Amino acid sequence: MAFSIGHLFGRDEELVWLVDRIAATRAGNGAAVLIEGEPGIGKTALVQFVSSPAIAHDCQVFHGAGDELASDLPLMPLLDALDVDDASEDPERAAITRLLHGDLHTSATELVAAAGERIIGLVDEECVRGPAILVLDDLHWADRATVAIWHRLAKLAAHLPLLLIGTTRPPSQGDDVLVLQDDRSAVDTLRLGPLSGAAVAELVGELTGGRPSADLSTMAEGAAGNPLYVTELISTLHRDGGLAVRPSGVVEVQAAQVPGSLSAAIEHRLGFLSGDAHLVLRAAALLGMRFTATNLATALHRRMADLIPVLDQATVAGVLIETGTRLSFRHPLVRAALYEGMPMTVRAAWHAEIGHALVERGAPMDDVARQLIAAFDPQAGFDRRPDRWVLDWLSANGASLVSKAPDAAARLLDRVVEPAEADPDPLLVCRLADALYRAGRLDRAEEVCRTAMGPVADTGCLTELHWTLFQCRAMTGRAAESVPELEAALAEPACDAASRARLRALLARTHWNLGDRNAADEMARTALTEARDTGDSLAAGWALHVRTIVAMEHRQMREALPLFDQAKDVLRPGPTTTDLRLLLQINRAVTLASLDEVTEAVDAAREARELADRSGHVVRMAQAQSALGQLLYDRGDWDDALVEVDLLADDLKHPMVVCCDHGVAALINLQRGDPDTAHQHLATARTSERQLGARMVPLLALADSMEHERGGNLPDALAVLLAAAGDGLEAEELLADIVRLAVLAGAAGTARNALARLETLATDSEVPHRIASVSLATGLIDADADRLLRAAGEYEDAGQPLFRAKAYESAAVALADDGDTAAAREALGHAVELYTELGADWHVARAVARLRGHGVRRGPQGTHQRASSGWASLTPAETVVAELVREGMSNRQIAEQLFLSPRTVATHVSHILGKLRVRTRTDIAREASVRALASR
Repeated sequence: MAFSIGHLFGRDEELVWLVDRIAATRAGNGAAVLIEGEPGIGKTALVQFVSSPAIAHDCQVFHGAGDELASDLPLMPLLDALDVDDASEDPERAAITRLLHGDLHTSATELVAAAGERIIGLVDEECVRGPAILVLDDLHWADRATVAIWHRLAKLAAHLPLLLIGTTRPPSQGDDVLVLQDDRSAVDTLRLGPLSGAAVAELVGELTGGRPSADLSTMAEGAAGNPLYVTELISTLHRDGGLAVRPSGVVEVQAAQVPGSLSAAIEHRLGFLSGDAHLVLRAAALLGMRFTATNLATALHRRMADLIPVLDQATVAGVLIETGTRLSFRHPLVRAALYEGMPMTVRAAWHAEIGHALVERGAPMDDVARQLIAAFDPQAGFDRRPDRWVLDWLSANGASLVSKAPDAAARLLDRVVEPAEADPDPLLVCRLADALYRAGRLDRAEEVCRTAMGPVADTGCLTELHWTLFQCRAMTGRAAESVPELEAALAEPACDAASRARLRALLARTHWNLGDRNAADEMARTALTEARDTGDSLAAGWALHVRTIVAMEHRQMREALPLFDQAKDVLRPGPTTTDLRLLLQINRAVTLASLDEVTEAVDAAREARELADRSGHVVRMAQAQSALGQLLYDRGDWDDALVEVDLLADDLKHPMVVCCDHGVAALINLQRGDPDTAHQHLATARTSERQLGARMVPLLALADSMEHERGGNLPDALAVLLAAAGDGLEAEELLADIVRLAVLAGAAGTARNALARLETLATDSEVPHRIASVSLATGLIDADADRLLRAAGEYEDAGQPLFRAKAYESAAVALADDGDTAAAREALGHAVELYTELGADWHVARAVARLRGHGVRRGPQGTHQRASSGWASLTPAETVVAELVREGMSNRQIAEQLFLSPRTVATHVSHILGKLRVRTRTDIAREASVRALASR
């Protein structure tokens, strides 16, 4: 590296180690570093020491820090580091803020996860602008979501010009940061120990301007190699006049009171400040580790001009430092000394006063929330009833706080709301119940709902309490308990028409949850009529949702489609309807697919995924994405299907979705002749499958079956599918393969049983794939070539190329057995052509070998083998993305040009890195440039 780093006592090796990583980052090879050590050991000093020269050499440096007061509010260190706030002019930063202030119909987990994904995209964007260093101090005080996103970034850092640095105290058992230490593949841990004796002596000499005497050296050794303690110790002696420099240059200790601990030394430093400075700094300590001068002036009801002399004094005294647009305490222990020096009740009361001042100024929600959370902390001993302004602020901001931080909102609301009062605030009671439900405190949420249903007279709030109570019970398998209560509520004379429509819609959901489809449909019809009469679009939407899922379960897909259209017309766009609109859109895609209207189904799934991505509904996005992946697999777009599998991290998906996604990926890789990759997907899927208990996943069963078939074990391949299909009609997608395997294994009875089930499904049906499956099964059982060729044509109408190829392959075998070699060769050619288009090399090899055994050969053309690595292995979409990476575009810029989501582009980039066997985007650009030059 071509710049000087100066000197930091006793940390030469660590500095060189960090500087090497900065150099690598500037070259495009990032890394993630966790710096661990006790308080005062020099973690932050080390990072700050290398940051300034890094900035001078074209590195961007972003700095955030965990904070005790903000640990309940998600992602605050990252938002602070990346300057994401309400006033942000950058559209992406503004989108993150909107997500975190989401609506009551989206879980906090989803909103935070969606915001986290956008933060990852934002970091990627900054890395395109230039090498970046992202520092998060005090990760031990960061919220769980921040630690999780840091971990995600750590896994990406090696592919970006990003040096990710976190500092932390030695973690205890159960701390979130332990997962970072355990991931040695992505995170390098640098542990800072005490300074050596020589380094301490050198530091003391620098601080005193002379050679330390034996007494001073002995005193410094008592600091146990902690540089902050050494610094504070020398500073204390200096202020007390306890040091004397002799003509010989030796620094001796005169009579002085030596602080016996680091905390005592810090308190001694603070003792030299004026009384006014003490007051100002205590107020600052209540604002957190980092704070704005504006908030400090607001907290003290002072003009900024009056604070400047005090802030200057605190800065000169080494208590405060400037960090970007904020002020910060020089060290967390300095703030802790000020904060913990106040009695808990005094702190709590002052937090409340500061919160009020911030409200009057119109400060952001997060600033006010952290003051109220601290003021009404049960451990603070602040028992005063909340003033009216607290309740008014919660009424206006409670929904956003519940969405963003349900745990904190639940604790705060539980302290200020009394559900059992004669006339409780109905809105706040509803917020409390919902916060408790979202925080997973289901028993307490139920208790609040039941307690409040008597005193609360507002019918709208009563309805909302019933909804929350139903969700708590449904989560614990007790939805039936809501039926009599909902019926009683509907019978109340005071129940108005609008509440009645919503209660009936909820009762319809309850009946469906209990498996009573007829009662659910009847109640939904009545609710729909009442909702239309009152103009309640949400109640009408839920009623239509129940009717659609009942129709789908009765396999009345054609009847369900107009209900989806009605729901789309009824539900007005808005935060309260987003989740329901997504649910309906996903089910509409599934319904269209079941009718072989594949193009419309793919469009519907993509629309649902993009809406979910924009609105932060991660669960729905995962569902839409999974449905889209399966649709793309069925219609033969296997490369695009593999992209969908990787778009979202598995820990953000429901276990069922994980199983389906990795089942699709395993199937594709098995058929493409890559069993190692397939096994990796299957291992991931099986881990999630165990969380589902006894529930079978058809896609995973198909992959398991294919593994056995590839190994020549037909009985086990058949047994897997039979176990998954059961005796009903639910696993329709397995029946055709059951017939095929049963015929090959000589299990005629099993084959005819599966055919009977396929015939039942196809009765009075005009759906092409059902008609084709009956033709395929019949042709296989009867070895009827004409019926199998007819099946191939019917599968073409259904848009299912894989089964069309299987029908041609089976027809070729039947024709060969009949002695019609020419027709068999033609059918085999069609099968091989379709398999080749899919990249299904294993099927090609099997079909050719099978027909060779019947005396039929393809002719002189060879089988096209898909490249597994290098430029030839890239899909057309990946090739385009690689070229745009070469042009220096960020993922967001590429997404805008190609009309894709940034998440899709990121997945393409990840696949390109793997196929080209390179580590970074810089490598992609270099390889693309070399390829471009070679093609001229």
